[in-house]
Amino acid sequence: MEDTILVVNCGSSSLKLALFDQNYNKIASALAERLNNTDAFARIKNVDDPVVLSANADHKQALAALVNAFRERQLMTRDPIAIGHRVVHGGETFREASPIDDATIAAIESCSSLAPLHNPVNLAGIQAMQALFPTITQVAVFDTAYHQTLPERAFRYALPDHYYRDWGVRRYGFHGTSHYYMAHEASLLLDKTPATTSIISAHLGNGCSITAIRDGLSVDTSMGLTPLEGLVMGTRSGDVDPGLFDFLAARGISAREAHRVLNNESGLLGLSGQTNDMRSLCDLADHGHEPSQLAIEVFCFRLARYIGAMTASLSRLDALVFTGGIGENSARIRRETAKHLCLLGIELDSDLNRDHGRWSDGRINAADSRYPVLVIPTNEELVIAREAARLATN
Repeated sequence: MEDTILVVNCGSSSLKLALFDQNYNKIASALAERLNNTDAFARIKNVDDPVVLSANADHKQALAALVNAFRERQLMTRDPIAIGHRVVHGGETFREASPIDDATIAAIESCSSLAPLHNPVNLAGIQAMQALFPTITQVAVFDTAYHQTLPERAFRYALPDHYYRDWGVRRYGFHGTSHYYMAHEASLLLDKTPATTSIISAHLGNGCSITAIRDGLSVDTSMGLTPLEGLVMGTRSGDVDPGLFDFLAARGISAREAHRVLNNESGLLGLSGQTNDMRSLCDLADHGHEPSQLAIEVFCFRLARYIGAMTASLSRLDALVFTGGIGENSARIRRETAKHLCLLGIELDSDLNRDHGRWSDGRINAADSRYPVLVIPTNEELVIAREAARLATN
């Protein structure tokens, strides 16, 4: 029987589960959505029959059902050797992945005020898996850990000093596992080592962030204290004037309500008034829907502006890298973004871009482009599996 590693990623109302073999090949993956609702459901990818969940099933119940389904289908014939958990916020406590013990749990709890939608459900997943596998090493892999190499000039806000000293108000950054993976994969494609590779990594999905990576280390990033700052996202606004909160308060909108709107009703959804799905937006724009076209234009312009800003943290640029659901799959978004980068000398090859670089080792830049441009599929689950196995065998 083969050793396996289990990866758990709990969202606010969903969870993903992935099972890897000892060579880090993915054996199976599963998804549960609409948790804590009457229409909660779960399924294993490429398996027709759904996994039965009770109405209002929570993360604990969904994880138990999916683990049992893996066993019934002989996908997991014995306990895994390690379990890795994605944890969104590790504050300044964690610079790398950590085995989970009481101290780790307490530290994750202490960061919950910085990620109230994420850390509590990440903890729920940890506690559920500890109950199911009490003797198995469990490891927390933090979205924020990779960004702990940011210099102070990049992570500090221009606020009274005690805001940082007393309350930890600073830029933390997110999507760290994805940006870390980009640094390593890009170095392979560029025939370099991670420690000699400097790139700008754009992770574009429903959540979006961009990171300047100098010699393998994160030195600047767009997301901040929370995942709300930075680029335009699916339902998140990204950067807004902080004075907006006072402006809205004078019109009867509380800070709590404004925060909800900026997180859940803004971004591509807010601009288009229709959808946060980029594929649907492109289709709507092609049929003459002007708000959808505007949403695309704002998204691409803000992305290009941040790409330019990230060059301030680099002494050289080995490549611009696109990843994430939009970054990997939308030739249109890459093309429209590149149009704003003519002063950087970035040019795309239209055929390579259309094919997403699949037959050119990920390269989509034109021959006369000043810098290489790469499309690299992200694999955060693989990073988590490797970290879990590494710490379980130490």
